[in-house]
Amino acid sequence: MENKYDLIVVGGGALGTFHAYHAIQKGLRVALLEKDGKPQGATVRNFGQVVPSGMDSKWQIYGRESLRIYKKIQSKFDISVRQEGSIYIASNDEEVQLLVELNAINLTNSYKSKLLTKEECLEKYPGLRKDYVKMGLFFPDEVMVEPRLMVNKLHDYLKTQGLNLFYNKTVVECNSLTNWVQVHTTDNLSLSATKVIICNGSDFKTLYPRLFAESDLIVSKLQMMQTKHQPNYKLPSSVLTGLSIRRYEAFSECPSYSAIKAKESKESFQKKWGVHILFKQATDGSVIIGDSHEYAPASRIEELGMDLNMDIDNFILQEAKKIIDLPTYQIQNRWYGLYSQCKNSDIYQHTIDKNIHIVTGIGGKGMTGSAGFAKENINTIFNI
Repeated sequence: MENKYDLIVVGGGALGTFHAYHAIQKGLRVALLEKDGKPQGATVRNFGQVVPSGMDSKWQIYGRESLRIYKKIQSKFDISVRQEGSIYIASNDEEVQLLVELNAINLTNSYKSKLLTKEECLEKYPGLRKDYVKMGLFFPDEVMVEPRLMVNKLHDYLKTQGLNLFYNKTVVECNSLTNWVQVHTTDNLSLSATKVIICNGSDFKTLYPRLFAESDLIVSKLQMMQTKHQPNYKLPSSVLTGLSIRRYEAFSECPSYSAIKAKESKESFQKKWGVHILFKQATDGSVIIGDSHEYAPASRIEELGMDLNMDIDNFILQEAKKIIDLPTYQIQNRWYGLYSQCKNSDIYQHTIDKNIHIVTGIGGKGMTGSAGFAKENINTIFNI
């Protein structure tokens, strides 16, 4: 019975790990298989901002549940959660209008937000340029995590709750039997479970290449960078800016959004590379800045290449300096992240023989939406 479980989760990023978390909360016996020594994908290569404020109505519900889950876990075990809030900074009258409209939507949805005047923003955010800011919209309940720490700390917590965790395990076979699923890895580990959930693109591609090729999954490549330590400087929350207001799905539900978007240049550099400017201070005092979006079909991920486009980084820095005067813009780290998303739906889900569930392609919603979505999905899969 040692190798038999109620659930095997394949993929140790946020989406897979939160499925394991909720299954354990239900009293199920769970194994989690991660192909690397530690997670290396999108979960550890992002800003670590948990921002339901940027999501459409459906995913905001998941995101708000995620906030409750993050805070609940943090109250028991340190997974690097900090409740410092998030702010969107408008730079012109169109963006101000969108902030006012989103604030009204939030009131209807009972999601706490507060409009800040230009003067209030300048007082609260040191270095914010007065020639940029027109108004802010602050979300006090939102949190941030350290992306390179959070999921590993969450693994540590779940091990104390009974999770059986296997690193460096690439799944190469997943066989449905009458009431069981057998899982085999490259190093001849064999496990069995009532249900299997596959939560990453790599194992999905290996196990079901035809299904993977037929999917509408696309991959986004994002470029980010990290400054050196900012001496005597504190950024009091995550900062999202005018280009974020024009990009995030929450604003697409505002009455003025379509007309404002229709007037935008389709040929601009930021449009071509999907650039919007975000700031988030890490616990070591550095500031993470980004990001950009370049797309390719998941079956042709190699088209995105391995190089960083320095024109993109230089543009991001150029625009960032127009928004906040940081003590230093010296960069200590640059990297890119890859995440998969669906072209025609908000997440990829496919069930094989009733007991094998592929759940991937959550896109940029992973850090914010995974915890809440996984709670509902575990209930659905196990008919709880």
